[in-house]
Amino acid sequence: MPALRLDRFASLHLFHPLSRRRNGSPTARIPILMYHAIQDAPSGGGPYYETTTSPAVFAGHMKYLSDNGYVTITLKQALSSFSQPVPHKSPVVLTFDDGFRSVYTTAFPAMRAYGLTGTVFLISGSTGDPRRRFLGIDCLTWSEAREMQEHGASIGSHTVTHPVLAEMSRPAIDEELRRSKREIEDRLGTSVTSFSYPYAFPEADHQLVSYLGAALARCGYRQGVSTIIGTAGPADHRYFLPRIPVNTWDDLSLFRAKLEGGYDWLRVAQSIYKTVRRRVANFF
Repeated sequence: MPALRLDRFASLHLFHPLSRRRNGSPTARIPILMYHAIQDAPSGGGPYYETTTSPAVFAGHMKYLSDNGYVTITLKQALSSFSQPVPHKSPVVLTFDDGFRSVYTTAFPAMRAYGLTGTVFLISGSTGDPRRRFLGIDCLTWSEAREMQEHGASIGSHTVTHPVLAEMSRPAIDEELRRSKREIEDRLGTSVTSFSYPYAFPEADHQLVSYLGAALARCGYRQGVSTIIGTAGPADHRYFLPRIPVNTWDDLSLFRAKLEGGYDWLRVAQSIYKTVRRRVANFF
């Protein structure tokens, strides 16, 4: 662990103690955890930007959830619970972006051992038989995705090619949304209603966000997640729910703080950064 890591220090010693005051409230927010590959080899992003989680750390996270009374729910159930909270329950949503094979070989068995489940967002163009790869990492085959679904996992769309949607034309965006949904539904024989936005979510581009929400609705999606940092609540957009990034650097102290809202403060910092960056880009 680095000698000084601002996000960890502030979360554990300032914002987590403050956030615990609202625990038990009928309007308590729900943590939606964002995982990617479950493997020992790091992506090289450092503690804040790392996207991989080691099998040992992931197993520890699942044990913590089980030992502390957490119940995994779907995104659809999360939206419903904002208006009708379940008493004496600690809901959590587990999500996995990109559809890496390690979700099937490593995460899935660990979750099943504790009676937990989650949502896997597939890049339809990287899912196939024979096996395909994304970022040099093996992805799921359709048969593996189907088996996970049969044992309780939810399957969502993460586009066809994992592009930067903000840099695409409106028709090209529509094609990514429609085609990925259709391909997954055809292959798995299930209705796909959840979507995960690839890369950094452009919340400062209000016109694009408005268009994306309308496009997702037209395509038949009902809910979705973004890379906005934070736990999710009733005021959040149903298609762009915030999530908590989780990776191999998350010891149980930080993991607990993230679950209980102690990492939500970064949402403001993230929003300010994106707004300033967009204004500077538009200026020049």
